[in-house]
Amino acid sequence: MKSKAKEAPSPDGSMSLSGHLRELRNRILVCVVLLLAVFALCLSFAPRIVTLLTDMGKRFDYVYVYIAPQELFLVYMNVALVGAVVVCFPVLAYQVYAFCSPGLSGKERTYISGALIAGALCFLLGVAFAYFISLPFMLRFLIQFTGEVDVSASISIQSYISFLLTVFVIFGLVFELPVVTVLLTGLGIVKADWLARGRKVMIVIIFVLAAIITPPDIVSQIMVAVPMLALYELSIVLSRLVGKSKKTAAEAA
Repeated sequence: MKSKAKEAPSPDGSMSLSGHLRELRNRILVCVVLLLAVFALCLSFAPRIVTLLTDMGKRFDYVYVYIAPQELFLVYMNVALVGAVVVCFPVLAYQVYAFCSPGLSGKERTYISGALIAGALCFLLGVAFAYFISLPFMLRFLIQFTGEVDVSASISIQSYISFLLTVFVIFGLVFELPVVTVLLTGLGIVKADWLARGRKVMIVIIFVLAAIITPPDIVSQIMVAVPMLALYELSIVLSRLVGKSKKTAAEAA
């Protein structure tokens, strides 16, 4: 029986549908295997990570309990899963980029690869801002309510960790605003003038978002809204710089 001959690549380097599917399968397999391996590693460190997060609340006299036999184990699983995604994100992002890059122009590849690197750094910066600045203030504010009534604060460990992880994700995504703006400007989807004209509307939206994700007091809302406003203004500046760079390159060509 004759074996099937390998499919010859096309002169322009394009790939058939079956070739794309095989590549997609291989890249998904790499991502899944890597995630499982790192998840197992993070699970072994989960107790230390949970201890690090609970120590923040202990500074404000939080006491933690778990109210279901499996609750603490599920907390370890959630922390390990989030940790695995964070650690593997550069590889996951590269796999997505490598799969899509053949269909992109050289300029689009440059913008997207730069956005992936800057996005990872900005996300970590947002998490650090939440950990060192926002969360301590929120936890201190929320525990003060126990002094007004005869109720002790015994916090479910699952609720506490879920609250922290949610805040980390929110601030990480908020700090992506400049990166997304630069990327969209570079691709010609957004212009700096549009962002500047929409400043008044964005101020209202930012304060509404800050009110939703923070405790109901004006100080914590300002603590969240001010960085968001600063990031929006930074996005306008960066968008203008990218727009001028594109205009100069077009005139030089």
